[in-house]
Amino acid sequence: MAKLIGYIIFGISMLCWALILVVPFLGFSAGKIAGITTGLVIAGEITFYLSIFLIGKEFLVKMKNMFRRSKSKQESTKPEIQE
Repeated sequence: MAKLIGYIIFGISMLCWALILVVPFLGFSAGKIAGITTGLVIAGEITFYLSIFLIGKEFLVKMKNMFRRSKSKQESTKPEIQE
């Protein structure tokens, strides 16, 4: 049950981060946009770490490996410079 709640909270975290991209187009003043964006960043971070706590360390390791693989694929496609 804790893992299910963790996955739901992780989805909420991703939603917070996605909403950051939408906020500037909603017609708020610059001050309100800054405040809403700050709130979304804080909420996204808190919910992300809470979800990692509930889901477990295996999920965090899996995510790290996923990003390392994509980074290594990008580095392998760069042309090598010959001196």
